[in-house]
Amino acid sequence: MKVGIIRCQQTEDMCPGNTDFKVASEGKLAFQEIGASEVIGFVSCGGCPGKKAATRAKLMVERGAEVIVFASCIFKGNPIGFPCPHAQQMKDAVVKKVGSEIKILDYTH
Repeated sequence: MKVGIIRCQQTEDMCPGNTDFKVASEGKLAFQEIGASEVIGFVSCGGCPGKKAATRAKLMVERGAEVIVFASCIFKGNPIGFPCPHAQQMKDAVVKKVGSEIKILDYTH
């Protein structure tokens, strides 16, 4: 599967995303249900409150993403231990923008 990952902009300076890429390519953890995946896009939400996430998700779908994945920093709060207070609202906006036929995963690892 081809996936696009959305990450928290506030964690960019402390997380290079290497675990996201690793579990995607190996089809582990959140990717178990879809199998080994190719990351075709790795973008931030655009900063709080994540208003750019939906537009960026749509662009990744237009460029071939079959699944949109929220990195674990969004819903789980890795590595800072603080989940995004806008996570569900952001997800709802993404689903509305890309359509319900695009699979959404709430975490990576």
